[in-house]
Amino acid sequence: MEQAALGYQVRLEQFEGPLDLLLHLIKTSEVNIYDIPIALITQQYLEYLSVMKSFNLTVAGEFLVMAATLVQIKSRMLLPKDEAEPEEEDGLDPREALVRRLLEYKRYKEAANHLDHRERLWREIFGRSEAPSVRAVSDEPILQEVSLFDLVDALQGVLARTPDRRLLEIEPDTMTVKDRMNAILDVLEHQESVTFRSLFEGQEHRVLIIVTFLALLELVRQRLVRLFQGEAFGSILMFRAFSVIDGEAPLDL
Repeated sequence: MEQAALGYQVRLEQFEGPLDLLLHLIKTSEVNIYDIPIALITQQYLEYLSVMKSFNLTVAGEFLVMAATLVQIKSRMLLPKDEAEPEEEDGLDPREALVRRLLEYKRYKEAANHLDHRERLWREIFGRSEAPSVRAVSDEPILQEVSLFDLVDALQGVLARTPDRRLLEIEPDTMTVKDRMNAILDVLEHQESVTFRSLFEGQEHRVLIIVTFLALLELVRQRLVRLFQGEAFGSILMFRAFSVIDGEAPLDL
């Protein structure tokens, strides 16, 4: 019922991939990437897929392939070793190939983030002679980027505090993603930053909360809003990625 009411879906690959989710689970579970507790991570991974589908996030095929890979690794680790196999095969860890992929992906992702940070600094130092219609937020370097899965964690916390005990009458236009996007931008027009949690204050209907979440994802995808944390697992801060010059027409989403 909720998904039908939303009428809007976000494709997950626009934000993150299955390796990003695994790295997120490893970080939040505080486990050693070289010794992944595969049963725990597989369970958490499958639970995440279920949660994301409930938020109207379209799970791409590569996420399902990774789920099958995790289940296969888990099954291999539960099977007793076959003494008839060659001795060199006995020492292979079923997780080894996955760990190599994660480490390689992590290195490339960190390098890409470093280059992105350098590019933002370069834009600020070597600006155009004429003032552009938009400008980047100046205090980004002191904050850490927020992943989609950090947002999903935060949203689950919001929903856990919203039992949705009463059925509220919601006008259709207040439930559209477009209207929620404009509402978020309007808030940021008057404040330098707001917290993720503050977006949902006063919202007592779960559908409206999820619509607000989808609106935020669309703003991030369009690079109209940026999200940061001051520290790992800290409060998520939201900044408008630009400011409109006085006299310019409002953004038509």
